[in-house]
Parts: sequence; C-alpha cells; structure tokens
Amino acid sequence: MCQKKEFQKKVKFSLILTFAILVMFSIGSVSNAFGQDHSADKVKTESSALGLGLGLIAAAIAFGLGALGAGIAIGNVGSAAMGAIAEKPELAAQALIFIALGEGLVVFGFVTALMIIGKV
Repeated sequence: MCQKKEFQKKVKFSLILTFAILVMFSIGSVSNAFGQDHSADKVKTESSALGLGLGLIAAAIAFGLGALGAGIAIGNVGSAAMGAIAEKPELAAQALIFIALGEGLVVFGFVTALMIIGKV
C-alpha cells in the first residue's frame, strides 16, 4: 500500500512539473508578442506570433500525451506479457504484438503533432 501511495505522489509531482515547464515554455515563446508597440501593422504579427505559440503548445501536448499514454499502456501490457511468457514461452510473439499496439499511440501523437505544425 505504501508503494502505491509513493507511486501516486511521484506521478502527481511529475504532472505538476510537466505542467509548470509547459507554462514557462508558453510564456517564453509568446512574450515577444506582448512586448511590442501596438501599431496597426504590428497587430497582425502579434496575433500570428500568438497563434504560432499556441500551435506549438498544442503540438507538444498532442505528442506528450500520446507518449504518456503509450508509457502507461506498455507498462501494464508489458508486465502482463512478461508474466505470460514466463508461464508459456510460446506466447512471446503474441505478447510482442500487444506491446507494439501500445507503441502505436506514440506514432499517432507524433503524426497529430506534425499535422498541427503543418497548419501553423
């Protein structure tokens, strides 16, 4: 029970740390948009810089959540697969297929991030 609470504490800390880094990156990437003169021709550049920053943040979130989901999936499926392989070694090929399905989440997140970056 103690290990479960410790793991939950570590997960909460890593999520908070990831969110804090994401906020710092987003503030740093769009700070130039807020520090310029507000002339008529620069308003478009400010909005495009803000759109670029938000697009990059969206791409980072898409890839990051895909990688996080894949890590959780592979952790659960991999441990079950290793237990199954220990009992029946002939199940190794099927176990690797299920682990590869978890890896597909990273690919989907990466493709989504590329599509978002392509639109920005």
